[in-house]
Amino acid sequence: MRTRRPTAALLTAAAVAAVAALAGCASGSQESRCANSDGIVQCAPDQRSAAPEIAGNLLDSSGRYDVSQARGQVVVLNFWGSWCAPCRAEADDLEGTYQATKAAGVTFLGINVQDSRDKAIAFEEGRVTYPSLFDPASRLALAMNIPPNTIPATVILDREGRVATVIRAAVRQEGLQPLVEKVAAEQPPADGSR
Repeated sequence: MRTRRPTAALLTAAAVAAVAALAGCASGSQESRCANSDGIVQCAPDQRSAAPEIAGNLLDSSGRYDVSQARGQVVVLNFWGSWCAPCRAEADDLEGTYQATKAAGVTFLGINVQDSRDKAIAFEEGRVTYPSLFDPASRLALAMNIPPNTIPATVILDREGRVATVIRAAVRQEGLQPLVEKVAAEQPPADGSR
């Protein structure tokens, strides 16, 4: 009996379904619930779901970090590996966006997956100034529905810790910065409810 490989259409459908679930847009069709354009899924504030717990040991061994400590800030999560060529290509753009938006209450956090600590540290040296978590088993990536074979991936969390944007491709500053600024500019309702 011959084994059939999944077709490109099936793989694309599976990826779209995974992005929809991650972005909190699983109820109803993705197109009607969240904007999806060129592999970027953006959910309006009333369509967002809370991100899972994102906490772990820092890559530089300086301690632990928990994203919930950054509540009130926009958090940009970037999943990367030293072995990932597109991750190398996007590093300067991520750092540029971080520098351009941090005064607006934006913080960045890298999440290194399937790597050795030494290689990951060498990769980051001189490239980025924001911290990274060391996740060699990819537990955090999988909790966010980011399989290691789909990195780089970038997720923007709003000030309430909800998934606002998911990008499953290498980013460029001219594309990422406006998305980050859009989420940073959102104002909570006057009564504090959503």
